[in-house]
Order: sequence, then structure tokens, then C-alpha cells
Amino acid sequence: MKNTQKRELAVCGLEAVKALAKMHGDKIRRLYFTKDRKFEFGEICKQMASRKAPYNIVEDEDLEKLCGSVHHQGVVAMMEQPRVVTLNTDITDEWLHRKESAILLDRVGNANNLGAIVRSAAFFGFKNIIIPIDEAQSSITTSSYRVAQGGMEYVNIYCVHSITRLLQAMKGKMVRFGTDVTAKEPVSSIPALRKEKPALIVLGNEEHGISREVKQNCDYLVTIPFGASDDGQQLESLNVAQASAIILYECRAR
Repeated sequence: MKNTQKRELAVCGLEAVKALAKMHGDKIRRLYFTKDRKFEFGEICKQMASRKAPYNIVEDEDLEKLCGSVHHQGVVAMMEQPRVVTLNTDITDEWLHRKESAILLDRVGNANNLGAIVRSAAFFGFKNIIIPIDEAQSSITTSSYRVAQGGMEYVNIYCVHSITRLLQAMKGKMVRFGTDVTAKEPVSSIPALRKEKPALIVLGNEEHGISREVKQNCDYLVTIPFGASDDGQQLESLNVAQASAIILYECRAR
């Protein structure tokens, strides 16, 4: 939930707030928690007291109003609305120098899916996530922060005006993988196809997948092979958040 007047974001959820306090405690402007959570935030409260930042014990109803969710888990931290940095060549040149891979989202609109992708990215060691400046794309919200379970503190999120232009700029520099349920190449082939270059992994919209133009600018299209049940029934695809975990695992496999 955003406070547009103060340009603040409410971060809720126990693991999300604990990670924020541990990694970037100085970003917390105000902290609110229930009585039974006070012993879990003693250290950050000391730090906040030293810089005269307020923290208070409140009721569940107060936390729900602050974050707009019943899923606050007894704590809400108010921070400045995170700024999504515009990707530029200096940043991508550094990726190439360090051989760092990146995840590119093609209009993933659900905040919970974004949070789950961030969590998987952090778990598998992917630090770079790119989102388009598009109304159909979810950005950093209270929900995505909570679902990421602390993962937001371990990734950098960048934005671009054009996914296609980025893919074209990375041609020959990164191996560009698109996800497509009709593709012939299984995700297990990703390590062999990378050829010592960092990967740029494109994950698509929940309903339509990646766009045709994006597919045309990928080096490879990969899919997650599925198996039918005993009665021959099967689903066509996984949720993008579930798929991302499998793809990122395979990309890290050796």
C-alpha cells in the first residue's frame, strides 16, 4: 500500500520486514508491530531510537489500515517508495564484465507473481530483474514485497521503455532465452546453450506469455516438458512464478 502524499510504501510480513531491518534498516522511517512481536525487533528499535525514528506497539486493526492487508503478520514498516532505476549501458556493461545474468519480465501484471519471481531470483542468486515501463506490468508494491519473503533486499530491479530494444542491444552479448509452451527446446538444455555467456531470461505475461516481437528477438525459446496424468489429462502450462523457479534452477545447473 502506497502513501502517495509522503511517497511511502508499507512493507508487511514477518520475513520481509526482518530482512529489510537486517539489510537496509536505515530505510525504515517508522515501524509498527503488535505486542507479541516486540522481542523480534529489539535491535532495529535500538537503531531507530538512535536516529530518532518512531516505532510503536499497535493493534492488528491498525496494521491492517497501514498496509491495506490482513496478511501483515503482526508488523508493518514504512519506507520511502523504492525508486526503480532506468537501465542504461553503464549497468549492462557491468553485467557483461561480471558475467551476470538477468531476468526480463514481459508485462507480468500480478504483484504476487512478481514477488514470487523475486523470491526465486534471490534464492538462486540472480541479482538483476528488469521490468518494462508499462501499465500492464506490476512494480514494487506491498504485496510483492511480502510475497518475496525478504528477497527484495537481495535483488536490483530496473526498468526499460522498450523490451525489444533491450533484447536487440544484448544480441551476441547475452544469450537471450524466451519461454514458450510451444517451444521444442527443454529448459534443461539452458546450461549447454549459454556457451559461457550470461543469460537474459524472458518471462511472459500470465495470460498471453511473451509477445511475438519479443520471441523474434530471442536466441532460443525454451519450454518446461510436462507429463500427462494416468488418465491422459494435463495442464498446458505452469503459473509464471512456478515456471520461473524451474527455469532459474536449470540456468544455475552445471
